Amino acid sequence: MAGLFANDDKLADRLLEAGLATGDEKLWRMPLGPEYDKKLESKFADMKNIGGRDGGAITAAQVLLRFVEKTPWAHLDIAGTGMGSPQTDVNRSWGSGFGVRLLNQLVADHYEK
Repeated sequence: MAGLFANDDKLADRLLEAGLATGDEKLWRMPLGPEYDKKLESKFADMKNIGGRDGGAITAAQVLLRFVEKTPWAHLDIAGTGMGSPQTDVNRSWGSGFGVRLLNQLVADHYEK
């Protein structure tokens, strides 16, 4: 599973459904919150783009949250899904391609008519 961060429940639900529809590109909804936003504070700059080891993927999503305001967005943390990916019918080389079928499913289900 890949981590899913989103500021919009409707978009998050659509992504979760698309992941289930693919069969093997599942997502897990992760938290956002002001306690992680504090990790981006810097005494030298407006903000820093690293929050430390604990909650690193969450703080990366918090950076996006600062800039998109009310625009619905989602961030898929796919770093772990590409590590040591075994060869399958879909994955024939070193890169897993995780998320390609998931996003294709999302677009087909909700944005193409």
